[in-house]
Amino acid sequence: MTANTVFASTENYVKGGVEITGKEDPSHYLFSNMFDVAAKAQPWERVVIAKNLEFVIECVRAEGSSPWYVCAHDETALLMQGSMSCHFIQPSDNGVLPADDVEGAVLLDAEPSGKTMGYVKAQRGHLSLLPANAAYQFRADEVSVILIQSVLGNVSVEKWADICQR
Repeated sequence: MTANTVFASTENYVKGGVEITGKEDPSHYLFSNMFDVAAKAQPWERVVIAKNLEFVIECVRAEGSSPWYVCAHDETALLMQGSMSCHFIQPSDNGVLPADDVEGAVLLDAEPSGKTMGYVKAQRGHLSLLPANAAYQFRADEVSVILIQSVLGNVSVEKWADICQR
């Protein structure tokens, strides 16, 4: 028997569902699909699709250039569709860095001044580190889907009733 691997995208996915195989209560489970979430999201909207205490996985529809962000802790970005680059700057103004009590990524008003640190080019399946206290901007020439591992913050969008089915 030969198995075929099928790669989904925002244009071609099967939403799926929750299948309970025992005496469990289906209302204890939620299910969403990252491609469904990204297909319906605004560009650069960071929709929370998984949460464990304060830790989250955000699904992002990547199109064009994102705003600039900075975060006080490391984050990771896993590209699930398309291609992108992520550009980094070490801010020269400490006022750009988040305060110690701010969790998650912080949206910056503009590109910060500072030392250019380079960039990462990624395609589907590539995992990129977004280092603590480095400003970053994503750039995608085509519709892409990024999963960002972070901490729940002001740019995290929780809309569970819209993205989950029971």
